[in-house]
Amino acid sequence: MPAAAPAVASTPRSSPSSRAPAVPAVFLPSLKAGDVVANHWLRQVTLRLRREISWLWHERGGQAVESSGRLPPFHDKLATVLDLARYAEQKAAFFSTDTAARYLTSLLAEPSPAPAENSAHGTFAWAVHSLALDKAATFVLALGLMPAVDHAAGTVFASILNDPGRTFPTLGLAQRLWEQPNEILALADPAHPLWRSGLLSRPIESAAVEWDTPLVVPALLTSALLFPASPQPSALRVLSAAPDVPLPAGADLVLARLRAAPADLPRLQPLIGAPGATLTDTAAVLARSAGHTLLSPVPGLPVPLATLCTFAWLHGADLFIELDSSRDGHEEKFPATPALPVTLFLGLHDRAALKRLPAAGLLPALTLPALTYAQRRELWHRVLKPVLTPALIPAVDEFARRFRCERASILAAGRSLVALGRPLTSDDLMAACRAELNIEVSDLAQLVTPRFEEQDLMLPPKQSRQIREVVTAMQAITEVHYGWGAARAWNECGLSALFAGPPGTGKTMAAEVIAGRLNLPLYRIDLSQVVNKYIGETEKNLRRLFDAADASDAVLFFDEADAIFGKRTEVKDAHDRYANLEVSYLLERMERFKGLAILATNRKKDLDEAFLRRLRYIVDFPLPGYDERLRIWRQILPGNVDCSRLDLPFLAQKLPLAGGHLRSIVFNACLQSARRGSKAVLTMPAVLAAAKREYEKLDRPLSRDQLGAHVAAVESLDTSP
Repeated sequence: MPAAAPAVASTPRSSPSSRAPAVPAVFLPSLKAGDVVANHWLRQVTLRLRREISWLWHERGGQAVESSGRLPPFHDKLATVLDLARYAEQKAAFFSTDTAARYLTSLLAEPSPAPAENSAHGTFAWAVHSLALDKAATFVLALGLMPAVDHAAGTVFASILNDPGRTFPTLGLAQRLWEQPNEILALADPAHPLWRSGLLSRPIESAAVEWDTPLVVPALLTSALLFPASPQPSALRVLSAAPDVPLPAGADLVLARLRAAPADLPRLQPLIGAPGATLTDTAAVLARSAGHTLLSPVPGLPVPLATLCTFAWLHGADLFIELDSSRDGHEEKFPATPALPVTLFLGLHDRAALKRLPAAGLLPALTLPALTYAQRRELWHRVLKPVLTPALIPAVDEFARRFRCERASILAAGRSLVALGRPLTSDDLMAACRAELNIEVSDLAQLVTPRFEEQDLMLPPKQSRQIREVVTAMQAITEVHYGWGAARAWNECGLSALFAGPPGTGKTMAAEVIAGRLNLPLYRIDLSQVVNKYIGETEKNLRRLFDAADASDAVLFFDEADAIFGKRTEVKDAHDRYANLEVSYLLERMERFKGLAILATNRKKDLDEAFLRRLRYIVDFPLPGYDERLRIWRQILPGNVDCSRLDLPFLAQKLPLAGGHLRSIVFNACLQSARRGSKAVLTMPAVLAAAKREYEKLDRPLSRDQLGAHVAAVESLDTSP
C-alpha cells in the first residue's frame, strides 16, 4: 500500500482511544466550535473526508509514493462515476485493511452525544433537537457548515468531487460519504426540515433539490450554530422602544392574535403608518410584551429575508422589516420565508402593499393613525423647549400644521435645531422640516423655482385682488382650522383654485407669485402626462402624486387641466365609466389635499359645472387691455438694452397679444439684434419682425396697419436673400 498524503489523509498509528482527542473537528487544528454536539459531527465529516481522500490516493495514485503530500490527481469524470460500482468491494476492503483508513473508521465509531432538550437556544444541538433531525440529516448539516467555518475544506471537496471548480459539498457527496446512502434520499425532498427551516439554502427558492445542489449554510447562521457566545452580527441591530411611545388602539388585540397563532408557523403582522411614524417602536413594544427581542436588518446590507428569519428563530427573537412600493409603481413579490415560528413585523406606508404579502400566516394589519395637529404641536414644543422663545411660538404652530411630520421626523429635526446652540428663526424651522421630510412629489411633477413678484403680474384690479385673497386664505388657514375650530368640519383641508384664460395671460406666473409669497414649494404637473389610456393607470398616477405631496404644504399647479377635467361623458362603455371615476377620484383627493391645488385651463367652458362648484376660488385671466399691455412692454424690455427707438404706445395698441407672446417677441428680437462687440439696441423693425413670426406661429395674419411706417422694412425680410 502507498503511504497516504500526510496533509490530508495521514494519521497516527497509535490506538484510537489514546489518540482520538487529537483529531481536530475540522482541518484547521485550532478551530473548535463552542457546541459539543457540533464538534462531534464536524469531526465525523472530517474523518469521512480524510478516509475518502485515502481511498482516492489508493485508487488514483497506486504506488506513486513520490506524490505523497499532495491531494490525489483529478481523474476522468465518467470513469470516476463508473468506478463507484466497479470498486465498491475493493473500497470496503480498503477501509478495513489499510492502516490509516482502519484507524479513521475506528474513530467514526465514537458515540455521538445526544442533543439535550435543555441545550443552549440557537446552538447546533438545539437546532438538531428542535427539528428532530436523524443522524443522516445531522451529518448533512455539519457537512454544509464545513465550508463556512473552515477555508481549507474547499480544496478537499474539489478533490473528492473531481472538479477544481466545485468547492462546496453536495447532497451527492453526502450520499457517497454516509454508510447508508438510502438514508440521504429523504433530504432530496424540499420539504425536509433542513430546507424548510432555512438552515440550508438553495440558489433558487422554487427549485427542487438536486444531487449537485451545493450544501450551503448561510454565513450569518454559522456563528449562531457553532459559537453561541459570538457578538451580534453587524448585519442586524436590536430595536428598543422609546419609553413614552403610546400604543395605538387595537394593540392588545394584536398581542392576543399573536398568542393564539399556531406555534409552528411564521406569523406576519403588518404595521401601517406614514413615513416617520413609530412603526419600529410599536413593534418593539409588542415584541417586548411577548417576551422577545426585536431584530431588524441594517439598511444597505443585502441579507436574504429567509436567512434573517432563521437567525431570529435561532435566537428566539422577532424580526422587523420595512417594506415599501417601488417608485415606479411596480411592486416586487414578497420573498418566501422559512416555516418557522417567528413573528415578522412588517412596516408598511401604504395599504396597497398588503396585496404583496402571502396569505399564509398573515394577520390583520394594525394601522397607526397619523399624529394630529395638536400632537405635532405638543411634540414640537417639547423637543424645542430648551431654545423655544415666545416670538418663535407662532412659527412653530404654523409649521406644525404645514409639515405633517410624524414622531421620528419631529424628534430628529428638533434635536438638530437644539444642537445649533443659538436663537432660532422661522427660516431655521423651515430648513429643518424640509431637510427631514426630503419630499419628492413624483416623476410626474416638476419643481419650479418662483421667479416673479406680485408687481410683475399685469392683471385687472379684480383679478389682482383675487390673487391676494388666495394668499391671505393660505396664511390664515392654521388659525381658522385650529383657532376658530373649522378643522373638524372641513377635514383640515387646504384650498383649491382654478385659473382660466387664454395661453400667455399669466396663469403660471400667478402660481409662482403665490408660491413665493407663501414660501411653499411649487410643483408643475402636466395632466396630459398623468392621463393614461389604460384603465386604472390614471388613478394610480394621481394617488402617487397626492400621497407624496400630502406630507407637507405645497402648491400643486395642474397645467392643461381640461385634459382630465373636461365634461364628464355619458357612460357608453367601460372606458367612459372609468374616465368618470378618474375625475371623481381627483375631486375627492383635491378636497382632502391640505396644501394649495391650482388648476390651469384654456377652456373653462369645457369644465363640468359640478367640478367648478367644488373649487374655492375661480380666477379668470383675460387678455390684457391697452393699459396692461403697455405696462407689460415696459416691464419685459431688458435693462441693458437701448430701447429708446421703440414706440411702446404704438406696440401696445397694434399688438393685442397676451403677456407670454409679448415676452416671446422681445426675446426673439434680442436674439436677432445681438452682435458681438456692437451696442445693445432694439429697433422697431426688429421688434415688428419678431411680432410677425409670433403671429405666424399662431396662424394669424399681421396686417399692414399693424406694421405702420415699418411695413416695408418688415416685409423685406421674406424677400431679401
